[in-house]
Amino acid sequence: MRRPRVTVFVADDHPIYREGLARSIRERSELELVGEAGDGRDALERIRGLEPDVAVLDVRMPNLGGVDLLNAIQRDELATRVVFLSASQESELVYRAVAMGVGAYLSKEADRDSILDAVAAVARGETVLSPEIQAGLASQIQLRETEDRPVLSPREREILLLTAEGNSAPDVARELHLSTATV
Repeated sequence: MRRPRVTVFVADDHPIYREGLARSIRERSELELVGEAGDGRDALERIRGLEPDVAVLDVRMPNLGGVDLLNAIQRDELATRVVFLSASQESELVYRAVAMGVGAYLSKEADRDSILDAVAAVARGETVLSPEIQAGLASQIQLRETEDRPVLSPREREILLLTAEGNSAPDVARELHLSTATV
């Protein structure tokens, strides 16, 4: 049984990189290249018109960056899923892209087969993050988790629990052998 063809659109402002990627897509039997663009605004217009299954985008492009382009695709309720290729592996940027629903985030240094496999996986509804991207994303999640919750000492938690149980400050002070002012 033949696999369905995946239509792919490529946008990158580096012509040599874009041409190499386009050639690789053309060589893969289950992928069909339907268009290319060198900047974000042109990419958005062409994606609207061509309605590809997957758009392979550079995160940083002139006139409209990849994250803004992803936002526009979602805002316009286009069915196109996005694969980001980027030289930038900043964990905050990766976190933001994943939170926005990017299908894949790969380094531009990824090999050809990894990129094309990710395109096919994203077309099937999967999410793909290269190992180096995963490590940065994990650290960003951990950082955000610690920033989002108050950090209390064990003694402060104990005081808080006793207070939540309805004990007054003098009662907590007596129980824990502290002064009322400390509580």
